[in-house]
Amino acid sequence: MNDDKLMKAAGQLSTEISPERDLWPDIAAEIEKPARRRWTPMLAQAAAVVLLIGASSTVTYMVTSKDGGSGPVIASPDMVFEQASFGNRYSLGPGFQDARNSLVAELDFELQRLSPESQEDIAINLKLIHDAIFDMNNALEEDPENLLLQERLLRTYREELALLRKVSGLTRNIMMRNDI
Repeated sequence: MNDDKLMKAAGQLSTEISPERDLWPDIAAEIEKPARRRWTPMLAQAAAVVLLIGASSTVTYMVTSKDGGSGPVIASPDMVFEQASFGNRYSLGPGFQDARNSLVAELDFELQRLSPESQEDIAINLKLIHDAIFDMNNALEEDPENLLLQERLLRTYREELALLRKVSGLTRNIMMRNDI
């Protein structure tokens, strides 16, 4: 097609196209609709943050206030535990270390409150846990990518903490009973 024919065909096209239906009522309704307030979601989020901080602070206060007066902390030199490790390339976080060190420091004091049989049972269980930790760390030095061994080592560390907490809680419960 040459330019003259193209221009002639374009000139014959309609310059105005009317819609199939009247769109103005829908457009007018959207224009008159009140704008959504931007502050409402922000205020709701701020209230949620304040509520979350308040709840976590309350829980933290309640947990720490129960453990406040547990007596003096005595650490004996014969109950020194090896530093917690995780193979040759890993170490456990400072939160774990702090919890473990705190419980180990209380262990001697708490053990003195128990019978000799209970003390012996606890010592046997702790020795089993420490031997397992030592063996798993040695195995992880040879095979540091072994995920099953890493998982079992973490579980063993958790079991050690649980045992230390139980010893501490056991002696507290014995000393607090008034119904005997």
